[in-house]
Amino acid sequence: MNLPAQDYDLAATLDSGQAFRWEPGPAGAWTGVIGRHWVRLRPAAGGLHAETAVPVADPGWLRHYLQIDLDLAAVLAGFPADAPLRAAVAHSRGLRLLRQDPWECLASFILSSTKQIVQIRQIVALLAARHGEPLVVPPGEPPAHAFPTAAALAALPESALRDCKMGFRAPYLLAAARAVADGRLDLGAVAGLPLPAARDALVTLPGVGPKIADCVLLFAYGFPGAFPVDVWVRKALRQLYFPRRAPSPARLERFVATYFGPHAGYAQQYLFHYMRTRPPALTPP
Repeated sequence: MNLPAQDYDLAATLDSGQAFRWEPGPAGAWTGVIGRHWVRLRPAAGGLHAETAVPVADPGWLRHYLQIDLDLAAVLAGFPADAPLRAAVAHSRGLRLLRQDPWECLASFILSSTKQIVQIRQIVALLAARHGEPLVVPPGEPPAHAFPTAAALAALPESALRDCKMGFRAPYLLAAARAVADGRLDLGAVAGLPLPAARDALVTLPGVGPKIADCVLLFAYGFPGAFPVDVWVRKALRQLYFPRRAPSPARLERFVATYFGPHAGYAQQYLFHYMRTRPPALTPP
C-alpha cells in the first residue's frame, strides 16, 4: 500500500535510536514488527510504500505509528532559530517521532541502559524470538515474533530473561512486567496525566530514571515537552550551546526546560541524531 507523506526521512526516523525492531535492506527498505504485524517500508514517490504479510483493510494503525499526518513544518517552525538546530534539521529533515506501544517502548528502554543501539536491537530481538508469539511473514522471509506481553514476561523466572543477554537489566524488566501485569502501573492511564505526574508514575519502577521515563513519554505517548538527556544529548548541549564553559546540571536542566519551545522533544531527537551521525566536517565552530 502507498502512504502519501511529505517530508518523511524513513532512514533517519527508524535509525535514530527511538525504536529497536527495524532492520535495513536493499533499496532503502526497512523491515520490522509493529504490534502483531510484519511490515516492510520503503521510500516511494510522494511518500512511503508499505508491505504487510497479512492484508490490511485500514492502515490507520500504521499511519499513527509512523506519525505520517503530523504537520512537520509547523513543528520545525517552533524550534529556536539557532545555528545548531538549523544544522541538525538540514542534516536529517524529515525525521519523525514514532508513536510506539507503551509497554514495548518501556521494556525496550529498560533494556537500553548503558548499551549501544546495535546491542539493544540484539537483546530485543532475542527476547521476542524466545518469548513472543510467532507472526505470519511472507514466503522466504525469516521468522518474526511479536514483542512479549507484560503478562508473558511476568510469568518467567529471572533466569529466562538473563538468558536473553540482558544482564543486570533482567530484574528491572521483570519488576516492570509484573507491575504492568498486575495493574500496579496502568500504562493506559499515563497518557491522561500531566507530564510531571506521568514521569513520576514511570520512575516508581526499579531501573527507570528520568531519562528512560522521558524516552517512553516522548516515543510512546507523544508528550512534546519530554526531553530525554543521554550521553549524546548532553554532548550536543555542551558543545553546541555551552562551548566555552560546561554548565552545571541545574543550569542545563533550566535551559532544557525553557529554551526549546513547544516541541522540545522533537528538537532533542534532531540534536541526538545529528550528534551521532554528522560528518566531522559539519561540526559548527
